[in-house]
Amino acid sequence: MPAASFPEPVLASAVFFRAVMDAFARPGEIRAVSSALTPPAPLSATAAALVTVMLDYETPVWLDAALSQQPAVGDWIRLHTGARVTSQPRQAAFALFADPTGAPAFDTFSLGTADYPDRSTTLVLQVQGFGKGETLSLSGPGIADVRPFSSEPLPPDFRSRLIANRALFPRGVDVILVAPGAVAALPRSTHVTPERG
Repeated sequence: MPAASFPEPVLASAVFFRAVMDAFARPGEIRAVSSALTPPAPLSATAAALVTVMLDYETPVWLDAALSQQPAVGDWIRLHTGARVTSQPRQAAFALFADPTGAPAFDTFSLGTADYPDRSTTLVLQVQGFGKGETLSLSGPGIADVRPFSSEPLPPDFRSRLIANRALFPRGVDVILVAPGAVAALPRSTHVTPERG
């Protein structure tokens, strides 16, 4: 029997999608979300909800080792979205990570091209929560001055990855972080202050 979907699919999907778009408009700002989905582990309920509103049959998705080792995860994604699971990172429109600390380098994925920067991969990192871990100072579009941001777990070199990613603008990946009941986004346009030596 298929896993339960949103109780009111159209309304719930629209609310979740709006929260994700608001997160992109205000980088580093935490947006509360809810999900009644029960996907197979280790795919989280929040990540599953994001998958159902962002993916369709035209959006190939790549899964990290923690997710790809569980065939039920790929089956669930295909059933609920029609998306094709790919083993080739550069072919993926979205990449999902249940273990973000082991995420490969950002340039493993599509960074877009000068003519088509939108053909890059969006990385979705499952995190335990926000407000803990290394604090990043964010600035740029959607941020009035400077916004502190922290989350864990993340790759140990996450700050330097974001700085290098911003240097590629308008190319580069976009990052969505999903925690239980919350999402935040770090689009490629976001500046991250280098660590002071």
